[in-house]
Amino acid sequence: MTTDMTALITGANKGIGLATARQLGERGYTVLVGARDPQRGREAERTLRDGGADAHAVEVDVTDEESVARATKWITDRYAQLDVLVNNAGIARGDGTGRPSETTLATLRAVYETNVFGVVAVTNALLPLLRAAPAARIVNVSSEVGSIGLLSDPAHPLFPIASVPYPSSKSALNMVTAMYAKELRDGRIKVNAANPGYCATDLNNHGGFRTPEQGAEVSVHLATLGEDGPSGLLWGFVMDGGNNEYGVLPW
Repeated sequence: MTTDMTALITGANKGIGLATARQLGERGYTVLVGARDPQRGREAERTLRDGGADAHAVEVDVTDEESVARATKWITDRYAQLDVLVNNAGIARGDGTGRPSETTLATLRAVYETNVFGVVAVTNALLPLLRAAPAARIVNVSSEVGSIGLLSDPAHPLFPIASVPYPSSKSALNMVTAMYAKELRDGRIKVNAANPGYCATDLNNHGGFRTPEQGAEVSVHLATLGEDGPSGLLWGFVMDGGNNEYGVLPW
C-alpha cells in the first residue's frame, strides 16, 4: 500500500518512535525519521527501508532551535505538506531516590527542554506545512503518569509514584496538547496526546510490560484518525488493575 502522505516522528531511531515509523511506513506513509544523532538516524532509515518503508533520516535536536530550523528547511525544501507530526522524543531523569524533595532544577530544566519546550518548538516550526495538508494530525506522546487525576487516586495502581521531573513534564505536555487543539479546533488539524503505556524501552531500562510495537499502536491510531475523530484528548492504554484496554484517560 502506498499513499502520498508524509509523517515526521521525532526520536524515531529506536523504541516506540522507531516502531511508530515502521507501522506508518507499512501503511504507505513516507516516514521522516527524526533523530538527534545523524548516524543513528541513518541506521534507522536503513532498517526501515529494508522492511519496505519509504524512510528518510532527518537530523533534529528538539532542544536546539537552530537544529529545529534546519530540519524544518530540509523538510520544506522536499515536501509541500506534512500530514502527520508525532512528537515522540522524550527523556526521563531523576535525582537521588526520585522524590520531589530531592529534585534539582538542573534535572527539571533538562527534562522540560525535551518533553515540553521541544514539542512547542517543533510544532510551531512545522505548523505551516501541517496547515498545507488536507487533514493533518499532531500526536504528542505523553504518559498516564502525567494524569493528575490518576496519580491523585489512592485506588489507582500509579498512586505510589511521587516524582517531579517526568510526571510533571507530561502533565505540562497534556496542557500544551489541549491548548493547540483549542487553537486549531476550527481547522483540519487534530491534536491529541498519546499514552503508550509502560513499554520496555531505554527510557526505563526495558522494564516495561508492554512492547514498543504495542506503544506505537496508540500513536499510529491517533495519527490516522478519520474526519470524525476526536481532538484534544489524552488517549491510549488504560491500566485499571484488571480490564486493561484503550480509551480516554483523565487529564
